[in-house]
Parts: sequence; C-alpha cells; structure tokens
Amino acid sequence: MEKLLNIMQELRAKCPWDQKQTPESLTRYAIEEAYEVEEAVRSQNTAHIKEELGDLLLQVVFQAQMYSEQGAFNFHDVVETLCDKLIRRHPHVFQSAQFEQLNEQQVSELWQKIKAEEKKDKTKSRLDEIKAGPALDQAEQIQKNVAQIGFDFENVEQAYEKLDEELSELREALNHRNSDEIQEEFGDCLFSLINVGRKIGISSEMALLGTIHKFKQRFSYIELQAKNRNTPIENMSLKEMDQLWDQAKVYLKQHNNNIQVQHE
Repeated sequence: MEKLLNIMQELRAKCPWDQKQTPESLTRYAIEEAYEVEEAVRSQNTAHIKEELGDLLLQVVFQAQMYSEQGAFNFHDVVETLCDKLIRRHPHVFQSAQFEQLNEQQVSELWQKIKAEEKKDKTKSRLDEIKAGPALDQAEQIQKNVAQIGFDFENVEQAYEKLDEELSELREALNHRNSDEIQEEFGDCLFSLINVGRKIGISSEMALLGTIHKFKQRFSYIELQAKNRNTPIENMSLKEMDQLWDQAKVYLKQHNNNIQVQHE
C-alpha cells in the first residue's frame, strides 16, 4: 500500500492528466470501475478480477490523495474510519462474549439497528440515508426502508396486482400520446416490478445485470456465426438472426453459460 500511495503522489506531482483531476471529475470512473468488477466476477476469470479490483482500489487511493492535498484527510484516515465502522457494526464478532450465537437474520437486524443509531441525528427523513446510485438499486433500497415500518404489501400477490394496475395506466398514457405522462407511467411500472422482485427475494439490479450478460453472450454467438459465414451481420435478416439466437441459447446452456464466446 505504501508503494501504491507513493506512486499516486508522484503521478499527481508530474502527470498533467492526473494533475487536472478533481474529486468531482473522478466519480464517474469509480462508478464505471465498480461495474467492471461485477462483470469480471461474472466472467470467472481470476486474472481479470484481480486487475479490475486494482482499478477500483485506484479510485479510492486517487480520491484520498486529492483530499490529503486539501488537508481534509488521507488514505490512512479512510482505512481507520472503515476499521472502526466494521468493529462497531460487528459486536457479535468483536465483543462475542456479550452476545449469544446469532443467525444470519439476527446479524442483519443488529447491523441495521447499529446503523440507524449512527445516522439518527444526521438525517431529516428515513429516505435521506438512501445513497445515490443506479436507479434500480435506489428503488429497491427505498422499498426495503419503508417496509421496515410496515409501509409495504402484505404479500407478492398484492405487488402483482399493483404492477397490473400500473401497466394498465401505461397503456392509457400511450393512448393519450402524452410523452411526459408516458414516461411517468413507465417509471411507475418499473418501480412496481422492482417491488415484485423484492417480495420474492430477487435483486432487480443483479437480475438485470445477469440478463445483460446473457444477452451479450448470445449476441456474440450471432456475430461469430455471421463471421464464419462471411456475411456482414448488418446484411442478415431478422429471421436468420432469430434462428442463430435460438442456437446460441442451446449452445451456451450446454456449456453451463460459463464460456466467453470469442471472435477469432
């Protein structure tokens, strides 16, 4: 870590691009790197995972260096803050003598209780603690938060009914041809679908990322077959691509969806 911190200091001193960066300009890279870690883990390529974890760590080191230059805090302060938080939120581990053996659910409830105590004087609304991030994640976190005080559907069937209601309203909005109304109703449908997923224990973000990963694999198969046929994919008919899509589903299933379809 000291070697990495020293490299970062030198980059800030001598590299024109690094010198121009600000905490604000770098945040989008942190988001991108986090997604690339997720994609690397799905690939199961350990060399790729190791590289992407390093890229994500770089964003932490880079941000810490810039705040260190402002005299606000340094990387070691970040580490100490994290260590303190982990110890504080895991009393069942670090103060085990004071706690009975807890199961996973009890540990989660204890974590949330301690977290709420930490934040009770920092927020005006329960929803202020919802962090910025992908819209799917925010929606799910909002739903989980308000569910803790009973503002929730009693079962998944009620969530389904709400989804059907919102889909009907979207159809009406489409008939009205009002773009603002259509966007609003479409957003309501997404929010309701996320609620259904939450009620059955599915992360909408992870489910959609899985579908995206699957789509990319299947489409890569189509591109590869087009190349093998010496046919530009742009010249293929929809029927031809649909047939290859069906082949891709069988091919990837036979390989347990773990392979990466590579272009030669």
